[in-house]
Amino acid sequence: MASATAISVVLAAFSAGVAGATSASAAQGPTTLAGSSPSYATSAADQGQTAASTQLSVRVFLAGQNPAGLAEYAKDVSDPTNSLYRHYLSAAAAKARFGATSQQVAAVTSWLTGAGFTITSTTDHWIDVKGPAADVPKAFDTSMHNYKTSDGTLHAPQHNVQIPSAVASAVAGVTGLAQATTHAVTMSTTTGKAATTSDPSCSAYYGQKQAPAGTPAIPAGYSDPSTLAQCSLYPSELRKAYGVTQSGLTGKGATIAIVNWYGSSTMEADADQYAVNHGDKPFAPGQYSEVSTPSQWTNEDVCGYGDNSEEALDVEMAHGFAPSAKIVTVAANSCYDSDLLAAEAEIVDNHLADIVSNSWGESIYSTGGDLDPSLMAAYDQVFEQGAVEGIAFDFSTGDCMNNDAFSVSSGLNCDPTVSRASVDWPTSSSWVTAVGGTALGLNKQGGYGFETAMGDDRSGRTASGASSWAAAAGTFGGGGGVSETEPQPWYQSWVVPRSISTTLMDGTKTTPKRTIPDISLNGDLYFSSTLVGQTTDGVYSEAGYGGTSVSAPSWAGILADAQQAQGGVPVGFANPAIYLRASLTTDVTGNPRQIGNTPVDSVVFEYPADSPYAGQLRLVQYNADEGLPATRGYDLATGVGSPNANFLRSFEWGRFF
Repeated sequence: MASATAISVVLAAFSAGVAGATSASAAQGPTTLAGSSPSYATSAADQGQTAASTQLSVRVFLAGQNPAGLAEYAKDVSDPTNSLYRHYLSAAAAKARFGATSQQVAAVTSWLTGAGFTITSTTDHWIDVKGPAADVPKAFDTSMHNYKTSDGTLHAPQHNVQIPSAVASAVAGVTGLAQATTHAVTMSTTTGKAATTSDPSCSAYYGQKQAPAGTPAIPAGYSDPSTLAQCSLYPSELRKAYGVTQSGLTGKGATIAIVNWYGSSTMEADADQYAVNHGDKPFAPGQYSEVSTPSQWTNEDVCGYGDNSEEALDVEMAHGFAPSAKIVTVAANSCYDSDLLAAEAEIVDNHLADIVSNSWGESIYSTGGDLDPSLMAAYDQVFEQGAVEGIAFDFSTGDCMNNDAFSVSSGLNCDPTVSRASVDWPTSSSWVTAVGGTALGLNKQGGYGFETAMGDDRSGRTASGASSWAAAAGTFGGGGGVSETEPQPWYQSWVVPRSISTTLMDGTKTTPKRTIPDISLNGDLYFSSTLVGQTTDGVYSEAGYGGTSVSAPSWAGILADAQQAQGGVPVGFANPAIYLRASLTTDVTGNPRQIGNTPVDSVVFEYPADSPYAGQLRLVQYNADEGLPATRGYDLATGVGSPNANFLRSFEWGRFF
């Protein structure tokens, strides 16, 4: 990945109940921020001291009054078995109870200015300062050096940062000293196919049409009578398949936030056009809004400025599953963690939404350096505050299956720098809902037919009449797996088998760990892609997309419907409610479709007449999620399964349904 002067957060470990400097902390001396000197800062790569005049923009995070108490209250209000369940706090009350005190802010400000830094801004979560590299030793007891890396020469602290004992309990972390080598990516890709049910190159439902004459013979190892892949799906079909239509729920009264970077000036108009094209209503006045600061956007060359497909997908799917819910897009100023974390904090601090959908993520283990565990803790602190306020966060699990070497080398939407099989972040946080992907087959009536794991092995493009299929051209599948670092959260112990939670992705046995996904919805690329509409270069068009980027905003819409079902009270952090309802979900398994006793596992994908590849074919084997088999019960491909009408109805039944 390209380098940038982006910020990676480092967070200190704190004991329960810390509120300010104490005699105990003074006796213990300075606090070391483990991992604040990144993995690339080695003696072998050291290129010498950074020029003293080099200007740095540094962010110092505030610990707040009681970090451990924040996590505990977040658990209490999210647990249906706890007497404090849904006793949410307002944003103001959460700040008063857990936020930084004026004394903490004053102490940290004095320390930083005393070291020579200039304050540029102060928020409820952090203090921003600027100053030369020469100021670093006095403030942080380390010096800045330059290091040779695969991403060029980067500067970083030579040793781990030290926080003076006088302010150690008030400081949660420091950003801006080490240059980051990783950034977030979106979790979707397109087939380029805008097929409709009237298109002869696709099926309106599974099994409707057979592959055209001239299709090469299906080789050994594939079992299907050359069925043509389904046409790209749209919201009314998905609502019917997942029981939303039958429930009569529309998400009325809920607000969904969509977090991405940058933004489209035509988003509302595109979503309106898309809805009308497919029989739904456009946004009502005031139903859609945006939080965006274009003058502060940075790193456009790295983050993909101008490609608005992800925003369009997220907005149109959330609106499609919850047509009456309000939607607010919150645009981060880049795809780097400093800006994404700021966007999440903006939502929490101002309670902009009840549900927050995120179709992005990043690798934890990379050839350019591992993601700092302290950064992960900083995200968790924001998610915990959200839980306290009754705000749900969801993240897509990614499209690179288990991130092993085969997946990374052949995957259509993989990070090539991933160094080993692993789960992504922030989707593997214990404080978010990890949404995986499935392949959804419609029945003849346009309803739910069957579902299996999202995972495609595809041939190359093959001309009609060819004697055989072109060589395999890559894989695409939903992310999942076992975290190496996150302990198993309490809510998963009810459902996830120990055989899964105690086995890391390299086979090593461990204590129970966090596993993902939690729940899944349609996201397949070739078997059941989803139509998305957007304006590019002034022209509106629609095309089929796939990825867990489809699944995450779909789940956000389901949560909005559930909120309406329970009388408008937000579901809040949803995972405890999901696992208590595991028996009400649709169990998604491998090869659920059969002809006689033979499992069906492949379709033929034909490019339509308006495609540059018109008439060409691909053979696609679905349920091919590398290393993540879909089995009965909880599994690492689809979690507890997918939601349905009974799952939604359960939110009408009361606290214990």
